[in-house]
Amino acid sequence: MENLKNIWKPELYRIQIEAPVPKRVPCDHCPDRPKFYGKEFHGILGHKEATLLLENEPNGAFLIRKGNPYNDFYTLTWRFNDKVHHYKLYYDGTHYIKDKRYDTIYDLVADGLITCHMEIKAHHILEMINSRANYTDSPYVTLNRRKLNTLSKIQQASNKLSPILNRIESKITEIDSSIKPICELTPTIENNSLVIKYSKSHNFRVHTFKGLNWCEFCANFLWGFTAQGVKCEDCGFIAHSKCSERAPNHCVPDLKKLRGVFGIDLTTLLNAHSSTMPFVVTKCVNEIESRGMDSEGIYRVSGFADEIEALKLAFDRDGEATDLSVYSNINVIAGTLKLYLRLLPVPLITYEVHPKLVMAIQPKTIPQQIMMLRQCLEPLPPAHFNCLQYMMQHLHRVSQQAEVNKMSAHNLSTVFAPTLVATPPTITDLAFEIRALQILIEHCPQIYEASK
Repeated sequence: MENLKNIWKPELYRIQIEAPVPKRVPCDHCPDRPKFYGKEFHGILGHKEATLLLENEPNGAFLIRKGNPYNDFYTLTWRFNDKVHHYKLYYDGTHYIKDKRYDTIYDLVADGLITCHMEIKAHHILEMINSRANYTDSPYVTLNRRKLNTLSKIQQASNKLSPILNRIESKITEIDSSIKPICELTPTIENNSLVIKYSKSHNFRVHTFKGLNWCEFCANFLWGFTAQGVKCEDCGFIAHSKCSERAPNHCVPDLKKLRGVFGIDLTTLLNAHSSTMPFVVTKCVNEIESRGMDSEGIYRVSGFADEIEALKLAFDRDGEATDLSVYSNINVIAGTLKLYLRLLPVPLITYEVHPKLVMAIQPKTIPQQIMMLRQCLEPLPPAHFNCLQYMMQHLHRVSQQAEVNKMSAHNLSTVFAPTLVATPPTITDLAFEIRALQILIEHCPQIYEASK
């Protein structure tokens, strides 16, 4: 099976979460405050006075003022990169400084701080954001390869049944090969049979994405607060605006019906489905616990790659109605579950929590480690916390059958550490992460019972 471990690039996401957050500097006594501003409005206030107010504030602190009563604009003053900056601010039903429009002043400030932070800290990535990107290796193709092949075969079959298309094809073969055909064929995808379908350009539109999303062309994070990128209204292809300019005419509208659940941020997915747990996880776990707990090497032994891909496609196509009983090899179920967790853009144990996880196992006694692990997991987003708890409780039950399945807590943590823990690319020795997961598996009743 393809190595999909590093399909998503985390650098831009990790840089964005380090951006300063908005902090309103309030003014409690301002009788002429406009109705579309709150206590961040300070009335008539000069440049120097505003600068003094923010002098001892953290980066991200902001206020709104009017330089003089004759201005036809307001002024946003904020502290960023240890300096105070001033911007002309307008309101016409929405808040704006330049082209982007915002419903609330908080959204404007948050997006502005992120933009400024990314320009300073991530300029080296943004300048080359798609220069090395290859469409044939993009997440769009990699994650949807089997679906695209299936749809192409369906298209081929329907073309063969069409007398009109058959006549067109026979005419085209009579034309000299030096003459370009009227209908340009889809660009070739290496090791793929997708060249049969006629080309269709993407219908990209600027889009504000809810939750966390990644570009399906270059695999980098769609940074920002609003209008982070574009989305094809026909097939659902998501990309940075710059990346969309390089996407070939390979729009497959039928693919939108099979967009599925793999490779989507966990919180974003659960919010979209109004769910508390991804159904891929619950269905696979239930199936494994019903007929795979005594399977030797469960989660360590690989399933057949083509069957795992087939089950992935079934989940994307049929959702919760997917029938797992047709897959007799339990390692296919286990492999699909590991694949789902591996493709999460942000792993269950997030980049923010990772250093705390490592620190939590430094004490020498188990009770101290349990206490610190319990504390370090609390900042996890609810979707991540709940799914991690569900998986740890499941793996705890698997480990209790270690005499039969040969999968102790240590063996399971060795298998799952690269998948469940977000580690920087520079870290290759996962000894601390494996040890932390082992304690979570072995002592999860104490850890999660107290967390309730």
